[in-house]
Amino acid sequence: MTADTPVRRPLARAGARGLNQTKKQVRVIVPIRDLFRREHREDGSTTGEPGVDATLTVPADQDAEVPPAPPPTRSRFSPRAWIGQRNVPANLWVRCGNDRCKELIYTREFEKNLRVCQKCHHHARLPASERIAQLLDEGSFQEEDRELRSGDPLGFVSAGQRYQDRLVETQTKTGLNEAIICGTGAIEGAALRLAVADFSFMGASMGSVVGEKVARAIERSLEDRLPFLSVCSSGGARMHEGIFSLMQMAKTSAALARLGDAGVPFFCLLTDPTTGGVTASFAGLGDVMLAEPGALVGFAGPRVIEQITKQKLPPGTQRAEFQLEHGMIDKVVHRRDLRPTLSRLLRLYTGQPSAIAGRSS
Repeated sequence: MTADTPVRRPLARAGARGLNQTKKQVRVIVPIRDLFRREHREDGSTTGEPGVDATLTVPADQDAEVPPAPPPTRSRFSPRAWIGQRNVPANLWVRCGNDRCKELIYTREFEKNLRVCQKCHHHARLPASERIAQLLDEGSFQEEDRELRSGDPLGFVSAGQRYQDRLVETQTKTGLNEAIICGTGAIEGAALRLAVADFSFMGASMGSVVGEKVARAIERSLEDRLPFLSVCSSGGARMHEGIFSLMQMAKTSAALARLGDAGVPFFCLLTDPTTGGVTASFAGLGDVMLAEPGALVGFAGPRVIEQITKQKLPPGTQRAEFQLEHGMIDKVVHRRDLRPTLSRLLRLYTGQPSAIAGRSS
């Protein structure tokens, strides 16, 4: 060590204590985009008053770390401060149900477009009451067999819940007695009988009451020779009723065979999803088979098929367009075109003049 070499001497403890009074200046840098957010200002603080100095001080013997900011408060730079308190409805926007789209849609526009996404044309599921309102002439619907309710013949219990309790809970939640609504109505003046399934009621599964209501509707069409329309949406047979639900497949299919022998037309509209025992019975026996775009139509679901066959299914398998290419359905119809399409079919099969054709002539 030479005489010119600087010597580093440790500070005395007493001297270090005196340095605690000195402050180290630490500048807080806030991005410009955050100046107009309510939780930041140009001085890094979060209060509503304008700041004077954009620096914070920390003791010299501590690490230069900025303490955590207090909970955010409303800043005068925030647009919310200019607008003030406003009550925004919770259902103002709805998100598209297509996983590949997820578009945020204004609810009024969504309802005006019949609950179809304007970007990807995804058809959202409809309650039975809304489906009836879209298809039939206003005020023409007359419900039949509304009083029928399911029983619990097997005393079935699933996941610690009795089937009867599950029914009561679902009836209270949906306002329906069962998963299907049957009745008569008119489309552009042409009379028909229809059965509309509601997927929100236990996945529109077919129990003894669902099969009974469909069979009764078919038998009434045999008597008055009204065309029969079935709007199908189901997850299959209702496991809570065991063999009683499976027997509905045979009952409805036999009733449709008698309807076909009598020459009464039966139209079937498949919506998303239509699977299981419903597809294997009355949903696959229409004289004219229609489907909405993108509807899942099949017996077993794609995942079940892949697990059994150990093979990956091609994209779009069991969708309405795939079934159209392979001859299972006759036409894929956009929701906005369902009324004119069904009206044209009714005129062709029954010879009934539509109200619109009568006015135009």
